[in-house]
Amino acid sequence: MWEISAGIFMGWSLGSNDSANIFGTGVGAKIIRYRTAIVLISFFVILGALLEGEKCFATLRELSTLDHRMAFFTALSAAIVVSFFTFSGIPVSTSQAIVGAILGAGLHSGGTVDFNKLYRIVICWVLTPIGGALISFLLYRLIGKLSDRFFKNPVLRDSFIRWGLICAGCFGAYALGSNNVANVTGVYVGSGALTPFQGALIGGMSIALGVLTYSRKVMETVGKKIVALDGYSAFIAELSAAIVVQIFTQVGVPVSTSQAIVGAVAGVGLVKGIRAVRLRSLIEIGVGWISTPLSGGAVCYILLFLFL
Repeated sequence: MWEISAGIFMGWSLGSNDSANIFGTGVGAKIIRYRTAIVLISFFVILGALLEGEKCFATLRELSTLDHRMAFFTALSAAIVVSFFTFSGIPVSTSQAIVGAILGAGLHSGGTVDFNKLYRIVICWVLTPIGGALISFLLYRLIGKLSDRFFKNPVLRDSFIRWGLICAGCFGAYALGSNNVANVTGVYVGSGALTPFQGALIGGMSIALGVLTYSRKVMETVGKKIVALDGYSAFIAELSAAIVVQIFTQVGVPVSTSQAIVGAVAGVGLVKGIRAVRLRSLIEIGVGWISTPLSGGAVCYILLFLFL
């Protein structure tokens, strides 16, 4: 089924962009090596997709009705947009890219769009970075007090931070797979081209491929350019982002790990003082968030206009 090739491309784009955010703070803080990070991400992304990936398929399926060919162009459009931002080193939302493409396809075909479902998705998009910032702000202080009490020995504290960061990254990768696999193959499951299990398996493996081949550039953006992080800050940011994404998996709405981790990193920066946050990088990323759904919708509309 050649139509699925666009979904694989989308998975690769997601893996190279969004999953880079899982261990980006840890790699940036030089707590974990890049090669170790991408192996762990790949394994837990596939695990999360297989165990809980089906929970978010329904949201995209109910947003608009697509046939097999329209599903192909929708996934292709989103992948093109995400890849463009990836090559630019900017973390963006694959959720916004695919939803924008779905809306573009609906506009072209004259089909109906479930705006109640769309409003729910948009609200979750807004809450994702806010939730990441709030949770990281609270956890930074709470876990900091506990670690100061129980890990007074510097060696024990360093060991706690390192293993905490690794565990938080694995949790984040699992949450990415369970939540974002719907962005990769959800349109195919909705069109009937794939079963939910097939969608989860193909989507998870496609994301892992992107992680292994082209994730370093965005890792550097998240890990170094937004705010200078020490090991403890990196651990808190990763844990907070993972918690937020996993919460929305249970709600059944695919959201962006980019938004979650950027919000979490900003929350850590606010604890240290607003000057720690590099506002220029946040503004650049914010522009990407606004332009991503618009670009996805425009590209999809143009492709459908030219080829269908």
